[in-house]
Amino acid sequence: MKSCLIVDDSKVIRMVAKKILQELSFETLEAADGRAALDACQQAMPDAVLLDWNMPVMNGIEFLRELRKLPGGGAPVVVFCTTENDIEHIQEAIEAGANEYIMKPFDSEILQTKFVQVGLLS
Repeated sequence: MKSCLIVDDSKVIRMVAKKILQELSFETLEAADGRAALDACQQAMPDAVLLDWNMPVMNGIEFLRELRKLPGGGAPVVVFCTTENDIEHIQEAIEAGANEYIMKPFDSEILQTKFVQVGLLS
């Protein structure tokens, strides 16, 4: 079973994403900020990361840059899921190593489509 780390400071967003991802047969882990997410990745590298941008302690872009430096940190598929929708943010995320970028609010169909596009689902 593939694993996905859900990184968002909103408990509601984490709950919604968890429900959708579990319906898609993912094992899910959660983190409320980038620092906790980085710690989780150092314990066990997930197959995918669903990542918010704006969070306390360590934001999404800082987390992503640190993740990609870790041993095995290039492997997880990272999908930014954020309200930041301007081209500068999207470009910065892709340059930092994000694989995909989706806008909040999202639904099951959007997540499933993105995970198919990046090869995590068939």
